[in-house]
Parts: sequence; structure tokens; C-alpha cells
Amino acid sequence: MRILIMGGTRFIGVYLTKILVEQGHEVVLFNRGNHPAPVEGVGQIHGDRKSASDLKEKLSGESFDAVFDNNGRELSDTQPLAEIFKDRVKHFVYVSSAGVYLKSPQMPHQEGDRVDPKSRHKGKHDTETYLAEAGLPWTSVRPTYIYGPQNYNDLEAWFFDRLARDRAIPIPGNGAHFTQFGHVRDLARAMAAILGNDSAIGQIYNISGDRYVTFDGLALACAEAVGKSPQLVHYDPKQFDFGKRKAFPLRVQHFFADIHKAMNDLDWKPEFDLVSGLKDSFQNDYLASGRNSADIDFSLDEKILEVCQTRK
Repeated sequence: MRILIMGGTRFIGVYLTKILVEQGHEVVLFNRGNHPAPVEGVGQIHGDRKSASDLKEKLSGESFDAVFDNNGRELSDTQPLAEIFKDRVKHFVYVSSAGVYLKSPQMPHQEGDRVDPKSRHKGKHDTETYLAEAGLPWTSVRPTYIYGPQNYNDLEAWFFDRLARDRAIPIPGNGAHFTQFGHVRDLARAMAAILGNDSAIGQIYNISGDRYVTFDGLALACAEAVGKSPQLVHYDPKQFDFGKRKAFPLRVQHFFADIHKAMNDLDWKPEFDLVSGLKDSFQNDYLASGRNSADIDFSLDEKILEVCQTRK
């Protein structure tokens, strides 16, 4: 197939590009051109995906069998792209988020669960709704927390920062909230498995790791990956005013999703267990990039730890 990937040079698209090229597909990336292509010889079209006129000018004359929209956050990002390729592609794959789900007392989240109209990911659900009504052969994936080398969101690195410097890890609540990490390569493999799969058309799939983990358990898994003994400090986040700054990288609630639909329909399963995935991230990204010696702002940690120490 000749495949268009929106983005393709930062995180998900890097892994997806490599997998699709290994499978023999011709891959073309659409991005601003700020980063090199992850595979030598892969074509790139440079432009602004948020500009409908730019998309039309640069892409209307192109022909693709499939499109992966990895970085559309709002309906206004994706609709112009979908309109260009309506009736012209065999598959349009959209990266949504499990963050669209409404907080629920019944877990794990399943694909048919209610969505949160106030979610910061509402634009992604609006896009899914549009694609379902637009008549494209579409599929949407809803990852939970994505981790792995080249992650530009501070998730695993937040824990590594503290472990690498023998600092305490402040964890909100009692540490018993369950969450879920999925390795980026496993996500990319699932996305590649959607191609040519007629049963995936019109479907939404949760994609992540196959185990759930508590906040404390995540800290312990990160510690195992780093080779350190962690010091965990629990605190009540309601007793602090951090303003718009984040003192912890995860939402303080249960947040995990059932991935069995994807496993069954796509003949896919995660390759990485949590600790092996975290070791991959620590060795091949965190240490390799030199972040272990970078200057990190721990001022919120200090605020939390000072209060916790005072109350002992």
C-alpha cells in the first residue's frame, strides 16, 4: 500500500513508519519538516496540518491507499483531511484517546461506554462521531497512557527523574488508584494490524498493555527498571494549591481500559510487559539522552515533602 501518516517524526509515527516500511509499504509523512524522517528514503510532504488550504494544496493531487491521522486533536484538524480522501482510500485510521471516557465506578472502560462531554479530549470524540457519519472506511484507536523511547510527555521520565537522583517519589492519595500504560511499539503494531482488516472498519479499539497497575505499583516497576529501591511518600492533593502546574503526571483516578476487542479482532497482543517496557525506555531513551544529569525542577516535590515532614 501507499500510506500517508500525519506527523510521523516524533513518537507514535516513528514506530509506525518503521513497522510499515518493514512490511513493504510505501510510506509518506506529512509534517512541518522540523524533524528528520525516522527511516531513510521515506517521503515527506511539508505543510501545516491545521491549515485546510495547506492540506488541500499539498494533498489533493496525491493518491494513497490508507491514511493514519496520528495528531488530530480537534474535528477541525481532521475534517479537511477526511474530505480530501473520502471515496479515495481503503482505510482511514484515527488516533483518539481513552481520555474521552466518562469517569465511572464500573471498570475497565469498554468501547461502548459513555464519553465525558467536558473531557479535554472531547475534540477526539467529535472527530470519531464525524468519521462514523462521513461514510469513510474508518477505524479509531483509543490508547490509555503511551510510554516508551522518544516519549515527549513526562510519564515514565517523571518517575525516573526522582529514582535516578535518589529522591522520594510523592504520590497523591494512598497509592491504590489503578492506571494503565501501553508501550508505543505495541500501539504501532496494533495500528498496522488494522490495515487490510475489513472487520476493523467502523470500529473503535482500546489499545494499551494487558495489565493494570496501582500508582504505588507503577513506582515500584519504574524502580525495578532503574535498579533502585524507591522511597514513596503519600499526600492529600486537596491540601495543596499547585495552580496550573502538575505535581503528578497521571490523573488521580482509576483509569484503565479493556483491550480484548482489539486482541480478538486484530489478532494482536502486547509484546511488552510493564517492567520490560520501562527498562526499554530507561536504557534507550532516558539514559541515552542524558536526562539523568539534566537540571530538573523539583520545587513542587519540595513543597509536598516539607508539609509531609512537618506533619510527622
